[in-house]
Amino acid sequence: MDDVVVNILKKVELNNPVLVVGLPGLGNVAKLAADYLKEAINATKFATIYSKYFPPQVYVGDDGTIRMVSNDLYSYKAKKDGQRDIIILVGDYQGLSPEGQYELTDRVLQLAEKMGVKEVFTLAGFAQGHLVENPRVLGAATSKDRVEMMKKLGVVFSKNEPGSGLIGASGLFLGIGQLYAMESVCLMGETSGYFVDPRSAEAVLRILMSVLSLEFDLSDLEAKAHEIDKIASRLRETETKLAPPQPEITQTKEDLGYIG
Repeated sequence: MDDVVVNILKKVELNNPVLVVGLPGLGNVAKLAADYLKEAINATKFATIYSKYFPPQVYVGDDGTIRMVSNDLYSYKAKKDGQRDIIILVGDYQGLSPEGQYELTDRVLQLAEKMGVKEVFTLAGFAQGHLVENPRVLGAATSKDRVEMMKKLGVVFSKNEPGSGLIGASGLFLGIGQLYAMESVCLMGETSGYFVDPRSAEAVLRILMSVLSLEFDLSDLEAKAHEIDKIASRLRETETKLAPPQPEITQTKEDLGYIG
């Protein structure tokens, strides 16, 4: 088996498509958003990626049959004027090693270039280390023009956020994408990092919908967000009851936010 195997399931002809990358990470923000997007627009799977850089396991379905760990590529043909053709990358895992991250990213970008992709949007979670009721969407981009464009849509570009840079696929697709002359933006939804975070995924999707001129119902994500809110509320109550009294201390500390 090669290090990376791209199994093309069907030939797809697209016109100047944009690539959206949503792989598992902090709060599962990116995966939630990308999976919701592909279902909402009824995107069609056209390729599956297998790799030695994924965990050595298979999934067992309810019917007892198995499938290998993978990433998948979906396509969408624009239905209205002003919309874009879209390729969506989703999957079970990111690469487990630095070498795997680079190799998998490059292989997807090679295919994307052949399909006419010139623009990439990666999705990610930005962990704040505390519960976030109204998550902002932070951004990073490959050009000042892209920064200004995204600011107009409400994306926050803060001097000190993210201070640690972009780690994993959400950053590599921007960096390596430049080698393929692709303009790219990373959309990072604020999240605690403690739970699967549908509220942050919803915030990211609202920005992406504006960028891609898409409209679809987000009520399922909103319902999931309310369920997570109930769990978080119960945990806060438990922590308050169990926590010993603390002396008053005045101090400052660095924001420990990070990306995934």
